[in-house]
Amino acid sequence: MRNFYDFTKIEKKWQKYWEEKELFKTRKKNEKENYYVLEMFPYPSGKLHMGHVRVYSIGDVIARFKRMKGFNVLHPMGWDAFGLPAENAAIKHGNIHPREWTWENIKSMKEQMKALGLSYDWKKEVATADPDYYRWTQWFFIQMYRNNLAYKKEQAVNWCPSCETVLANEQVINNRCERCDSIVEQKELEQWFLKITDYAEELLEGHAELDWPQRVKTMQKNWIGKSEGLSIRFPIGEIEEELEVFTTRPDTIYGATYMVLAPEHPYVDQLISGQPNEDEIRNFIKKVKSQAEMERTSPQSSKDGIFTGSFAINPMTQQEIPIYIANYVLMGYGTGAIMAVPAHDQRDFDFAKKYDLPIKAVIQPHDLEEKLNGATMKKARSDDGYLINSQRFNGLTVQKAFETIADYMEKENIGERKINYRLRDWLISRQRYWGAPIPMIHCEKCGTVPVPEKDLPVLLPDDVKLSTTGVSTLAESKEFVNTTCPKCGGPARREIDTMDTFVDSSWYFLRYIDPNNQKLPVSYQKAKEWFPVNQYIGGIEHAILHLLYARFFTKVIRDLGLIEANEPFSKWLAQGMVLKDGDKMSKSKGNVVDPGKILKEYGADTARLFILFASPPEKDLEWSDAGVEGASRFLNRVWRYIVNNLDEINKIDVSQVDIKQDDLNDAEKELHRKLHETIEKVTEDVEERLNFNTAISAIMELVNEIYHYLKNNSDNINKELLAFVTEKLLLLLAPFAPHISEELWHKLGHDESVHRVKWPQFNKEAAKKDEITVVIQINGKVRDKINVSADITEEKLKEKVFIQKKVKKYIEGKEIIKTIVIPKKLVNIVVK
Repeated sequence: MRNFYDFTKIEKKWQKYWEEKELFKTRKKNEKENYYVLEMFPYPSGKLHMGHVRVYSIGDVIARFKRMKGFNVLHPMGWDAFGLPAENAAIKHGNIHPREWTWENIKSMKEQMKALGLSYDWKKEVATADPDYYRWTQWFFIQMYRNNLAYKKEQAVNWCPSCETVLANEQVINNRCERCDSIVEQKELEQWFLKITDYAEELLEGHAELDWPQRVKTMQKNWIGKSEGLSIRFPIGEIEEELEVFTTRPDTIYGATYMVLAPEHPYVDQLISGQPNEDEIRNFIKKVKSQAEMERTSPQSSKDGIFTGSFAINPMTQQEIPIYIANYVLMGYGTGAIMAVPAHDQRDFDFAKKYDLPIKAVIQPHDLEEKLNGATMKKARSDDGYLINSQRFNGLTVQKAFETIADYMEKENIGERKINYRLRDWLISRQRYWGAPIPMIHCEKCGTVPVPEKDLPVLLPDDVKLSTTGVSTLAESKEFVNTTCPKCGGPARREIDTMDTFVDSSWYFLRYIDPNNQKLPVSYQKAKEWFPVNQYIGGIEHAILHLLYARFFTKVIRDLGLIEANEPFSKWLAQGMVLKDGDKMSKSKGNVVDPGKILKEYGADTARLFILFASPPEKDLEWSDAGVEGASRFLNRVWRYIVNNLDEINKIDVSQVDIKQDDLNDAEKELHRKLHETIEKVTEDVEERLNFNTAISAIMELVNEIYHYLKNNSDNINKELLAFVTEKLLLLLAPFAPHISEELWHKLGHDESVHRVKWPQFNKEAAKKDEITVVIQINGKVRDKINVSADITEEKLKEKVFIQKKVKKYIEGKEIIKTIVIPKKLVNIVVK
């Protein structure tokens, strides 16, 4: 028998066995609890990278562990298959359709996943570019349209000149396209939106239900941006309108010395028409509209504006204040108009200084002795304080003034309390081909009407020439565009935009539950049994985009009556990146490690074991060739131990073995104790903490203990104990290194797969170490007694003494000056 683990033959052998036996098929046994574990599905680029290997290995350990713990496990995989890369590849190569490119890549990546030994139920597989899937994506859009959650309007949008398509706000990073890093421009287009703002408050409140990292909840909270304030009306005499502004600081209204409008504000045209410098103003507006949002709002950007020639009335002072148009105010935030208080807002202060506008202080900081004077201020002061120059409200603290002025404004019908959100509706229109067509029809007589549900899916046409013109390529297909109105039967045109691919990925986790349902996206009963996802795993970069959209969709689907759950993912693990030489792996840096090469040289179990052992899952992982070698050596060490002792181990029927601690000698007791300590440690690390690295470390320590036992007891080996420990070792190792565990398990004479065997139970009494009693004396007086492990080091003993809550008040800051070990296992700690 070979004295090394021949992974090349063994891994393929067991992968074939698992597939033939449908070992990982989702089974529903009513007496068992259901568990749904899911990793974020990938874009089918054609090749797995090490980040994929890490996230899928994490999910696979959880899935295998939960099956062994007796759960019905749903562990599916699919493909986020629509998107720009497929379309660009087709354009680049000229003769490849995105569909062909995508499906070839799916085939390749699926083979790579199987080579890793991932325990997916492939019968649950979905691909978002499959008509059977996007039929339901289109169905959801229609339900949202019917429930006033989908609408179309013209708006200045983020436009990537390189990708030549619209980007959602979340897809613009530092004024650049997140895909290609091009500078983003602004462009006026008629676009489709989903009303995620209708769920803003529930998206905030729902965080209480989620066992997610706090930083992720905070990121979403900040993105939603809830603000409590007042909506205040400023009369404009010239056009007989009222300018509405939202502010969180009504206490500063007496310091409002000018107004600022976004160039897109609906009152702008009325305000500037007929002004002597109208052409100048319009040129300024055109210039600002061409700027990207990030450029306009960045703290580093110049605050540019122009006077409209019109004035508003401050409703509290009845004074006229000038109305400006400026680049730093956006139509999408609040009302597109602000009251500027330069004394207490740095942005307004900079603008006022630049255009020589008055600055009036109305909040006196508590820590400032001299009265604040706007005319002499060098910068804005946003300190807490009390009101000055505010008529009847002088002397009130900022907090008190908020409520008092709000009450007054509501009474006088000047304004009313209001909650505002930074979150804006989700722009989903994309001017590209490879996406789900938006299922709407435009009729001159009937307006915009949805495609009848019986006619779904609206299929992508094949008779198009892909291009990068920025005009939707669907428009090129006359057969696709020209249709009949489902209402009147007259000639009509189909919508030519496709949906943002984030729409596709906002509900895929539900389709896995019921992938063959032809009547609904998912049945209510199956969703009730399996949803929400118990454990979701994916990168932190998805904290806002995907996770927020998925939560929004889940709430909409609940309100449609299809599911009960409020949230899609009960727990979420954000795994860290895989780095090499301190940097994220990338081709441009030349530090990419090819998973295929690692599988060929070391095998899947080594790759899995290293990537799980090298770092806690939520931390970044530094790739180490030496670490891979170490993982390989450990697996071969396990292999050698078992095959070299196989004859003796196989003489024992472990099912008949009953190990009693009292019947063991000291060496046997220590091995037995180490086994149960390891079972306890691995179980807790996987089940409660997801600390796979420390779980693997514990298994390695157990193997060391086995070797130690064999070396020191070669003439007197307890074969029953050794066989018992060996079987439990393989059960513990199985979720991490499934192939070698399966092979060795069968070598031990078992017919059933190791992955269908019950997870080992630990014996608390057996796992306990011998203890000693520590008596803590201070100045000769006994203060406390504690029990500690008999093999505790003096350093650890000192640490333990200092953290004892009962005696902390006596010994904090003092020094242990003497440790006396008494033969009867009594230790006196004498404290100065």
